[in-house]
Amino acid sequence: MILGKNIKKQYGSLEVLKGVDLHIQASEIVSIVGSSGAGKTTLLTILGTLDNVTSGEILFNGVNITSLNEKKLAAFRNQHIGFVFQFHHLLPEFTALENVCIPAFINKKTKKESELKANELLGLLGLKHRANHKPSELSGGEQQRVAVARALINDPKVIFADEPSGNLDSENAQNLHQLFFKLRDELQQTIVVVTHNETLANMADRKLIMKDGLIQ
Repeated sequence: MILGKNIKKQYGSLEVLKGVDLHIQASEIVSIVGSSGAGKTTLLTILGTLDNVTSGEILFNGVNITSLNEKKLAAFRNQHIGFVFQFHHLLPEFTALENVCIPAFINKKTKKESELKANELLGLLGLKHRANHKPSELSGGEQQRVAVARALINDPKVIFADEPSGNLDSENAQNLHQLFFKLRDELQQTIVVVTHNETLANMADRKLIMKDGLIQ
């Protein structure tokens, strides 16, 4: 599904990724671990098309995304990729339902279609009763689940998650981890997660260990 070949990334003279090769299969959960500065988040942002490679290529279902221009890349990202970050980045003035709908609106879906799908996802994540609440009225765990629903709204091929439970207490972190496996089992969702959480890393179908800009 995703094939990375000799991915290199330099910022000035600093070489962060030094020739990463990887293959992500459909419907699997892959964790990426390693010490700070190993290149985990840089790799995730590049795979998620939020940053460009210095050299190398990334094939996404056969499409070479490293050759797409900015406009095509943005369209590709919104259609095929979902993101979950350590901080939920929900817009405070909008309800949970409205926050979940935003990527669908960007994707030119109708309000009716978007809200139907958003309510379905909030129901799947146990948040239907919180649909009309604003982020400030939700717990940390609920906010992060809304962010997961938002990531799923356009039926992405893959979700990239960067320290998704890093800001949660142990109980909410555990619930979020279980949710990822529910999504894989029920929606055949592919998830790539960067984490320092050993429990989540070891639960994944595969664990990739990064060190000094390379996968070990």
